[in-house]
Amino acid sequence: MMRIMGRSRSLLAALAACLLLVGCGSGPRQVGSAVIFSDREVTVDQVQDLLDEAVREHPAAQQLSQQHKLDLLGREIVRQLVVHDVLTRAAQREGLAVDPRLLDQFLAADPLADPVDTAGADPSQLAQQIANRVRDHREVITDSLLLQALGQKYLDRMSVTFDYTSVSSDIGGDQPLDRRERAIAKAEEMAQSPTAAAEVIRADAAAGERTSTGEVVPAAQAPDLATLVLFGVRPGTVVAFQPSQEQAVWIVAIVRERNLNAPSSGEQVTQPSAAQLAAIGQRLLQPYVEEAGVRINPRYGVWDPVAMNLAPSSAETTGAVVPVKGAAQP
Repeated sequence: MMRIMGRSRSLLAALAACLLLVGCGSGPRQVGSAVIFSDREVTVDQVQDLLDEAVREHPAAQQLSQQHKLDLLGREIVRQLVVHDVLTRAAQREGLAVDPRLLDQFLAADPLADPVDTAGADPSQLAQQIANRVRDHREVITDSLLLQALGQKYLDRMSVTFDYTSVSSDIGGDQPLDRRERAIAKAEEMAQSPTAAAEVIRADAAAGERTSTGEVVPAAQAPDLATLVLFGVRPGTVVAFQPSQEQAVWIVAIVRERNLNAPSSGEQVTQPSAAQLAAIGQRLLQPYVEEAGVRINPRYGVWDPVAMNLAPSSAETTGAVVPVKGAAQP
């Protein structure tokens, strides 16, 4: 088993920052299930117990309750439980484990023992920090370390090759919702057949849209990009997503190749932060979510593979993942 060995205090600080500052179809058949996996379930009662504990013991949760935003905390708890389950499966397959001595170090300086700082925090960030605190701290810290280890393992070995087109606000002055709908519609069009994506991209290029083919992105050269949905889908899949909330452009891409054993580029890059490694590790869990047959009770929303998160409804997801019809899926 690969072991995460003892580190310096700087690693303790990096983990604390990761935990405290960053967001590291039909529902289940059983009414009492919050999440159904292929071989187990998380019950609504389990989620409700954590919600009740949060409101009882954490002023930040009481604040969310007063603002009628406890649904954010419920979704965050469910998200973390889904990630924990599929991460456990991935760690077993990848041979990853946390050194108990290192885990004891983190628990001795437990950053989750501190109260949630509500000053200036948005509700989603508060929900994440509260959920971290009401879950078992050993489990939360173990998950964070395993996500970082998974991201580190593949950082220098992962690359994707894709073709893309774009949807921007330059056409007709459309609104953000219109751009999302246009991007998803284009993704579905590109997934109609193995040749449809190339045809759409050629037409968009002729119309002046930003397009490209044969783009190759090694994760080590672009750690931030390695957290995006492009790195989490099988070849022969079309994805639609907005790379940055600060920019109006949506990207619609078809992944041609996803290589988890790419040769090292040899180029020196800045070592990613703990939060970046954890985000890359979480993106690598995307196929495991599918394999685990995850189904979410609609009371908590729907699974959004683009964000690796829960959305309140299918109309509020952050994009789309559409397998190409007739394409050979590995």
